[in-house]
Amino acid sequence: MRFVDEATIKVASGKGGNGCASLRREANMPKGGPDGGDGGRGGDLIFRGSSRLMSLYDFRLKRMYGAKNGEQGMGRDRYGRAADDLIVDLPVGTLIYEITEKDDGTTDEKLIADLVGDGTEIIICKGGKGGRGNLHFKSSTNRTPRYAEPGFPGEEKTIRLELKILADVGLLGLPSAGKSTFISKISAARPKIAAYPFTTLVPNLGVIEDDNFNRMVIADIPGLIEGASEGRGLGITFLKHVERNRFLVHILAAEDVNRDDPTDGYAMLNQELREYNAELSDKPQIKVINKIDTLTDEELADMKAKVAVSGEKIFFISALTGDGIEPLLERMWQQLADLNE
Repeated sequence: MRFVDEATIKVASGKGGNGCASLRREANMPKGGPDGGDGGRGGDLIFRGSSRLMSLYDFRLKRMYGAKNGEQGMGRDRYGRAADDLIVDLPVGTLIYEITEKDDGTTDEKLIADLVGDGTEIIICKGGKGGRGNLHFKSSTNRTPRYAEPGFPGEEKTIRLELKILADVGLLGLPSAGKSTFISKISAARPKIAAYPFTTLVPNLGVIEDDNFNRMVIADIPGLIEGASEGRGLGITFLKHVERNRFLVHILAAEDVNRDDPTDGYAMLNQELREYNAELSDKPQIKVINKIDTLTDEELADMKAKVAVSGEKIFFISALTGDGIEPLLERMWQQLADLNE
């Protein structure tokens, strides 16, 4: 299934059933009073967050969702049945915007819900109330009313859905930094991996557990390049997913490291984060240099020595061989525990 993180759809709740205008006619009661029952309530249109879903792809295929109408009332005081609500599952992390058309022909949109919890339900369109049967309109001056109330209409809305992936950790780095290899090594995720830029075209999620059954959700954000905040490369298409990550693991490939100052390679992407959203650059970061298996012992020792002099804490790993991954995972668990306090 293709990853899609935006879609525009139309939704509607059900109309209430009409009330019934009926007069009792029985052998022993030829001119009986009104006995028309009420119409049933129309179904609500409900959005529900689901952790099983990871894309809005289905909403590009089907763009209209409507709950059923309530049944109309019947004679002999029988009420129409209320319609079932229509529950539409969305990925957890979906923002729901209502689009309205203004008098000048332009449109405006308003955020009405943010599905941040699995199983969270939001009523988007309330079902119409059923109309009252004619038994409600009997009075001292009108003993046999022949009028019943029509059912009330449901609501109709145009909705824009925007998915921002919820994860504890976001893997940040240039294309081919080795993020996909890292997430495949530590979790059950199986992203596409190859030795060329932009292999990862969609965010991949991995889940890991520690010995105490604590879970950590890790998002492999597609590689960003200089100018991403302005839309270059994969641009802002994926920068927005970083907003929902609690902390970042910033990975540099060894071949991209400045051998004179191994710490300055993180500045470029951090600047892109600041330009897109200043708050992103304030997220906690764990810095990593990957692909140390491509370095000689002397090159690795020299790089570690220069990092030590700088006072920075950088983890050196090989996602391919697994070297250095355990200390990095320990730091990630500690960071998550600190944020949970």
